Amino acid sequence: MKKSAIYTKGGDRGETGLVGGTRVYKNDQRIHLYGQVDELNSQIGLAQSLSPDNKYKAIILNIQSRLFDIGSNMACEASKRVEYKIPQISDLQIEELEISIDEMSMVLPELKNFILPGGSKASSSFHVCRTVCRRVERFLVEFNRTNPDELPLNILKYLNRLSDFLFVYARYLNKLDNVEEIIWKS
Repeated sequence: MKKSAIYTKGGDRGETGLVGGTRVYKNDQRIHLYGQVDELNSQIGLAQSLSPDNKYKAIILNIQSRLFDIGSNMACEASKRVEYKIPQISDLQIEELEISIDEMSMVLPELKNFILPGGSKASSSFHVCRTVCRRVERFLVEFNRTNPDELPLNILKYLNRLSDFLFVYARYLNKLDNVEEIIWKS
């Protein structure tokens, strides 16, 4: 019987390999980071499965692909990204998020108060994605401070814009479902 390609047994002692071949422990900061990016990607996949919206489906799929790009950057040593042709986040990809945010914002009521996360199942799920995205962003900032030459700058910009997109998209989904937003009251 042929051995499955899913398991290699290379990580059985708590180590894993980066794209360039460097072995690191599975509790290495960069492994945590691309694990969190993977978690965000999975949360977005779950949230999208609950969404009635088809207009932004291609954009959500594009976001998931960009998250794979971010994860691959974290899984590869900076000095080897060109050699391994690791995709980078472009200014255009950030701008695409901004265009979508502006487009959705035009049909949403102006925010005059904080709103509580929630509403429809899809909207609530995208609020969870937003909070996971903010967590990833915080850990990336910490990683960048201790490893200033390891993180392409556009990754932070993209995640910052992505969390804004996820917030607006959650609001947009509530509007599609005719669910009223709940205003925070102190």
